[in-house]
Amino acid sequence: MASVSRIDVRRELDRLASMPVRSAAQARMRREAAAMIAAEHLVEAAASFRFVDLDSCEDGQLRAGGKILYAPRLIPEEGRLTALACGTATIGDALERRVSALFAERRPALALALDDLGNQLLFEVSRRLQDRMLGHALKRNLTMAGELRAGDPGLDLSYQPVVVQLADGAAIGVGVSAGLALTPLKSMATVMGAGVDLPPAAWSRCDECPSSQKCKLARPQAATALQQPGAP
Repeated sequence: MASVSRIDVRRELDRLASMPVRSAAQARMRREAAAMIAAEHLVEAAASFRFVDLDSCEDGQLRAGGKILYAPRLIPEEGRLTALACGTATIGDALERRVSALFAERRPALALALDDLGNQLLFEVSRRLQDRMLGHALKRNLTMAGELRAGDPGLDLSYQPVVVQLADGAAIGVGVSAGLALTPLKSMATVMGAGVDLPPAAWSRCDECPSSQKCKLARPQAATALQQPGAP
């Protein structure tokens, strides 16, 4: 059974609204966008995850829950992989509809500010999801290592529906379009390895991204952070 939870992001919204930006105009747009999110209830944040016991692991093919993922990067050199930790998170679709409406109203500055806040709130919800997955792993005396999202090097985009299904994304309204995009658009789906005495992975899903050094949303890879209580 999946663990499903609604997530209150009001504190994160207040913090993001007051963060310094490049100009006074941008700061004003950000505050207006944050007020709009609060007043119009544009964010319905939710997360869902499951730890699915591994049935077999051969030649990079991981079989779990009646599904197959070809993800050899998740196979550790040491320790024992016993499960796939699959999660989904979303902030719903109301915000993206409001962004489209603002563009139609020829208010692009506010639309962009609102879209940017939505992206950052999704990142915060994703971080909360990983924290909850870590807590679940610790209760089962498991460690977690590696993180992949469909489309990353090491996990083909075609596996997007599999990850979402294993995480029971439908429980929080997350699906996959015919073009393999997540719906709502401001959603994420992730899979990590879980097992006994897994070592930190020597790779990150961000390794091959040309923007990784400048990315404001980058955080230390789950492969190293999700190993012990109190990890940042």
